[in-house]
Amino acid sequence: MKIKIALLLGGFSAEREISFKTGKMIAKNLDKKKYQVFLFDPKENLEEFIARVKQKKFDVVFPALHGPLGEDGTIQGLLELFDVPYVFSGVLASALAMDKVMTKKILETEKILMPRHVILGKNYRQSDLKKIKLPAVVKPVDQGSSVGTFIVKTEDELKNAIKEAFKFGPKIMIEEFIDGKEITAAVLGNAKPRALPLIEIRPKISHFFDYRAKYEVGGSEEICPAPISKNLTKKFQQIAVKIHQVLGCRGVTRSDFILKNNKPYFLEINTIPGMTETSLVPQAAAKAGISFPKLLDKLIELALEK
Repeated sequence: MKIKIALLLGGFSAEREISFKTGKMIAKNLDKKKYQVFLFDPKENLEEFIARVKQKKFDVVFPALHGPLGEDGTIQGLLELFDVPYVFSGVLASALAMDKVMTKKILETEKILMPRHVILGKNYRQSDLKKIKLPAVVKPVDQGSSVGTFIVKTEDELKNAIKEAFKFGPKIMIEEFIDGKEITAAVLGNAKPRALPLIEIRPKISHFFDYRAKYEVGGSEEICPAPISKNLTKKFQQIAVKIHQVLGCRGVTRSDFILKNNKPYFLEINTIPGMTETSLVPQAAAKAGISFPKLLDKLIELALEK
């Protein structure tokens, strides 16, 4: 008997196109002997999906959705109501991880090293900007894939970036810019998660790992395992596992860091990391000896474990 999977792709966020790529890559690599796969785009056929969920037509839901209304606990809450198992993190972990302000507040209590930051609302005062030293990073608080994210070096660039970032929501974050190596750490598992090999990211077509560098073929050079010492590798992996556990994540996550002066500065965590041909988690899993189809098997197994 095949496991019936509802694969969600597309969705409502600014990352809709990337979600289609992720979803199609997952559909292509799910073992047809094991799974019967049904594709749904919540933006186009949400009512049909909900009706079939109510009728218990699926054994597990695989939400290949990025950004708000997909990665932020919204879909997860719907699935909890109907007691349907699903891949990736639960409601609370998804919501906390999507909100960069809440993520930082929680991780500050755990003494996780992070760049200094300020939060601006749309009614901010000009005096608030005096707290910001340039260069800085401007970003929305609840988007992924570096959507609406800018590195700014001048006051004019800062003003323009703030205006653009506010297009994605009522709050934005401005972080100190830390010039170092970009390192990402994937973590796989529920109660006993383990870290996968680290990846160093070297953007080739932009100054940082932005939307283009993430998704254009050849946009970045990605080195796995990251060429850093064993001790430093272990430190990164321990921090990534701790973050995964503190936020209560399940399945797989990917935490992004900057390495400067042998110190790992945590930036953000992704609870539904990309699964396209250029994505990082499949690369890290492959280096650990886990093929993409086997990684998908593991994620479904972890979803059903709950």
